[in-house]
Formats: sequence, C-alpha cells, structure tokens
Amino acid sequence: MSESTTSRIGVLLGSTTPPEDIARLSREVEQGGFGQLWIPEDYFFLGGIAAAGIALGATERIPVGLSVVSSMVRHPALLAMEIATLSRAFPGRFLPGIGHGVPAWTAQMGLTVKSPMTALRENLVHVRSLLAGEKVNHTGGIHDFNEVVLTHPATETVPIYTGVLGDKGVALTGELAEGLVVSALAPVEYVAATRAKLDTAAAGRDVRPELVTLVAVNLTSDDSKADLVRQQLRPVLAFYIAATGPGPLFGAIEGANEKVADMIARGGFETVMAEMPDEWIDLFAIAGGPAHAKARIQSYLDAGSDKVVIATVVPEGTESSLAAARELLADFPQ
Repeated sequence: MSESTTSRIGVLLGSTTPPEDIARLSREVEQGGFGQLWIPEDYFFLGGIAAAGIALGATERIPVGLSVVSSMVRHPALLAMEIATLSRAFPGRFLPGIGHGVPAWTAQMGLTVKSPMTALRENLVHVRSLLAGEKVNHTGGIHDFNEVVLTHPATETVPIYTGVLGDKGVALTGELAEGLVVSALAPVEYVAATRAKLDTAAAGRDVRPELVTLVAVNLTSDDSKADLVRQQLRPVLAFYIAATGPGPLFGAIEGANEKVADMIARGGFETVMAEMPDEWIDLFAIAGGPAHAKARIQSYLDAGSDKVVIATVVPEGTESSLAAARELLADFPQ
C-alpha cells in the first residue's frame, strides 16, 4: 500500500494504547494508507488533546480527529484555545469532536448536568465564535464567559464534529456541526437511521455533515484464528456495553436495551460479559477474517457512513488488526 491517504477506512487507536506507543502507531497508520486517524478521550485512559498533538507531530499528512471530549470536562474557552493551537500548528489536519461524555465517567468527576444538550450547544456555538476571533460574553448557562477572546484564534475554518447518540443530539449536529462520529458498538441499523436523521436536520445548509462510524474491531489475516479474535473482543465489548447502558445504540436491535438493563442491574460488567449473546459480537463490532471484515465494512458504507473507522480496542490485537485492515484498503477508495 502506498503512503497516500486515499481510503474511506480510518483507524482509531484504542484507549488502552500506551502513550509512548502513540507516535509509532500513528506513523504506521499514515504509512499504511488509511484515510484518517482518530484519538479517543475515554475517561480515565488517554488525554485526547495531548494524544492528538503527539499523533499530529509524528505524522505529515493524515487528518487526526479527537473522538470525543466531553462538553463538561473542559470549559469551552479552554477547549477553543486547545483547538486553535493544534489547528494553527497543523493546518487542515485536526478534526475536533465534542460530545456529552459517558454519564458514568462524568459523574465520577461531579460533572453531571441537568441539560447535557444545553452544554453541548454552548460548546458548539461558543467554541466556533472563539475560533473565529470573536469576543464572547455569556452568563446564566452551563458555562460562563466574561470578555473571553483568544490571542491566537484559528487561521482557517476548523470542522467540528460531535459524538452523540440520541435524536436531539443528531438534530443539533445537523444544525451546527460538520460531522457526527457514531460511537463504536453502533449496529448497521442504527447507522442507517442516523444518516437519514442527520440529512433531514441539515437540510438547507451549505454543508452535508459527514457521518463517521467507529466500529470496535479485532481482525486477523488468518481465517483459522477468527474464533479466537471474537473471544478476545468479548470482554472489551462487555466493558463498553456496561459503561454505556441502555440507549439509542442498542435500541436499534429488538430487545437489546432490556437485556442490557437487566444484566447491568444484576451484576454490571461481569454479568454482561458472562451472559452477552454471542451474536452481539457481530451486531456491535467486526471480528474475524478478511472476507467477513470486508462485508461488514461495506454494510456500514451502504448504510450511509462517509467513513468507517476501525477502533483497535483489544490491546493485544492492535498490530494484527492494523495489518489485516491494510489488506482491505484498496477495496474502499475515497
């Protein structure tokens, strides 16, 4: 594969990636020909902004996204400052994403709010204004601003993505953002429905927001190891299912929300891992050999994804998953 970034397939480095490995893996992703590189901010794993800076500094061309910072964890003024800094240092390559944050994790920091949608709207509106060099004054909302203006605003229009799940968040994305990062664990049915909702919400705008679908993966180039990689992915999926809880992602699959709620109530992660149906691995992730992976990626693209980003969520499977995914890139050009 050449070093050009021409594929509709990207990579998200898993949250368990050691910080000292980010630069090396980022270079491998770029040199492998993937179209995008995304960095997560899952609390309390990697610092997404710092990690994105490492990735940008280690690469030359590939766009690097942040998926996603919570709208409550950083004040929008500080977030705008960080975004402007990276966008000026690496023009045209930084793709910041803002979301609500996993409720269980933000609650650990005492950052639960009555109106997550208000917090997200404030971020999208005020971050955009600050990046444009405008002065912001605002009180009475989730975040206050008193004569805030950036000394070094952005010198270009920075595309802002959201990471949301529900209909209200998708509608807000269509209204104010350039793209939506669909969480890993999203089944194809959810992606198709979200594409339609996003297009409806964006009707009348000059831009059609991009839909980037993250998919938890554990791939192999050796079909004989397909069952092994599926089992390796099982505890990782159980962890995220237990952390996310019932909601729109699982609502696309009949009965899934009820099963998730019941398992969490009876024992949390351990019960989810023990009782999660085997078929959920194929509904909420991609695990297996090349032919299986190719068909599953195509199904997400057919459902309306502009990009499919493989999330290397199994620590011991990162290298093999990247190697297996590289073999598929020619099948999914821009």
